[in-house]
Amino acid sequence: MPETHHHNHPTADVETKVAWAVARCRENGLRRTKAMEELLRTLAVENRPMRLAELAESEALATQCDPATVYRLLLRLEAQGVIRRLGLHERSAFFIFLYPGEHHDFLICTDCGKIEEIGMACPVEALENEVGRKFGYQRIYHELEFFGLCPACVG
Repeated sequence: MPETHHHNHPTADVETKVAWAVARCRENGLRRTKAMEELLRTLAVENRPMRLAELAESEALATQCDPATVYRLLLRLEAQGVIRRLGLHERSAFFIFLYPGEHHDFLICTDCGKIEEIGMACPVEALENEVGRKFGYQRIYHELEFFGLCPACVG
């Protein structure tokens, strides 16, 4: 899966990302736990969309907690804006680290739920800058997902 980064910012290292996310959560009253750190670290290391089952079964988390706990943690982290949920259905949702300055656009199959990262220059970047100027907003970001049938589902 090709990596793409918004505005060509360099990628932050894993520990920087985890520290940022933990600090953001703690500011909002979320208790720092070993499971939270391991979940964030796994997403930061993999740097790709991952399913709940894949995360819950990972070596770092399987010994820490059960899948239900991992799911509750994912929802809390999503609410804090440090991870992003992708996909159309609860059962096939994917999660990815959401770090400032890094950006990923995706293509999602409406039939099988497959997700591919679009490794192309983001078409919305200029529009984002224009919207910011016009409305006076700062730190604007967007999440772009295209939906359609993948070649395998088309037949």
